Amino acid sequence: MSIAIRNFEALLAQGKDSALLRYTLGKAYLDQEQAENARTHLLQATVLDPAYSVAWKLLGKAQLALGDTEAARQAWQQGLANAEAKGDAQVVKELQVFLRRLDKQAAGE
Repeated sequence: MSIAIRNFEALLAQGKDSALLRYTLGKAYLDQEQAENARTHLLQATVLDPAYSVAWKLLGKAQLALGDTEAARQAWQQGLANAEAKGDAQVVKELQVFLRRLDKQAAGE
């Protein structure tokens, strides 16, 4: 476990829960290829802030890393809807690319 993850987990243990902290923990775990831990924190980030499109984006990546393409698709669709509502063009573009890749992959199976 990295020092950063330990520090973030310590903040969480102190009751300093927030969507940003959960997102940051999820990203740190995903960077360490610990997709299950990442998914747990990213799911909580989306519960704490359902409009957090970047958390939905990473949640989809964690779901995909765990082999759950349908859950990844659902997360990315939710993130896309939120990003469009907020006018976050960069996240919209990224999520559209991720969803197209899933469509191509599904068509090729």
